[in-house]
Amino acid sequence: MRVFVAGATGALGRHLVPELVALGHEVTATTRTPGKVARLREAGAEPMVVDGLDREAVLAAVRAAAPDVIVHQMTALTGGMRGLRRVDKVFAATNELRTRGTDNLLAAAELAGTRRVIAQGYAGPGPDKHPGGLKTEEDPLESRAIPSAARSLAARKHVDKAVPLAVPEGIVLRYGGFYGPGASKLLLDVVRKRRLPVIGGGTGIWSFIEITDAAAATLAAVERGAPGVYNIVDSDPAPVAEWLPYLAKVAGAKPPLRIPAWLGRLLAGEFAVAQMTSARGSSNEKARKELGWEPRYASWREGFRVWVSG
Repeated sequence: MRVFVAGATGALGRHLVPELVALGHEVTATTRTPGKVARLREAGAEPMVVDGLDREAVLAAVRAAAPDVIVHQMTALTGGMRGLRRVDKVFAATNELRTRGTDNLLAAAELAGTRRVIAQGYAGPGPDKHPGGLKTEEDPLESRAIPSAARSLAARKHVDKAVPLAVPEGIVLRYGGFYGPGASKLLLDVVRKRRLPVIGGGTGIWSFIEITDAAAATLAAVERGAPGVYNIVDSDPAPVAEWLPYLAKVAGAKPPLRIPAWLGRLLAGEFAVAQMTSARGSSNEKARKELGWEPRYASWREGFRVWVSG
């Protein structure tokens, strides 16, 4: 098949593109950075320099590639997770790519006659509005009202709703928190420096996914799977009070500090406290069943050990 990967030099794209090529797919891969073109060509893809927010450029690129499948992996997370008091400011560029960037690709798919579009969603920790067990794809994408994160939530909702409605085979893959080769090492760095405390009781449940496992799930979605939303997470959602001390231990760091929720609000803001105390975690049952996908690292326990030692 002809596959168009938008945002191909990101954390996931750099693993996905070589796998697509190895399976015989004809891959067109985009980047915003001319200096990364050679890397894409070496991976076996046809590179294009395209700004996902430039509607005419996106339309022209997709028209030229005439893909059977479009994979949307465009983000702009170079600033990491710092400054979560101002979530919408930190994620402003990514929110634009999740809204206008998504709309540009969907318009291009319609013009090119591309039936299948796969877009990056998010199943990471959030300030959940509804208490309960693990979230499935049927649970509403809602959270407690935190003004500093309102635009980011709206952008996530836009992807979830727009992609399955716009094309016959629209798929959204809600990834858990990335770790592994090529993923940001910010989490590991702050743990080693003891800058990530357990806030409150650390009762928030987080879902992780190792980056190559996320790429494998994306590859599966290129080739099969009904339209809709899928949680791409490992099989071991866990509370912060469990996974954070474990990561510190395998990283050779001192145990994380523990601070009460009121102090966490003063130091890090309401969004961070909610992540640490009210996140619910997500189930991967649908993806395993309908995509025929199994994560190589079923638990972050094994995955963290490999990540740290790599």
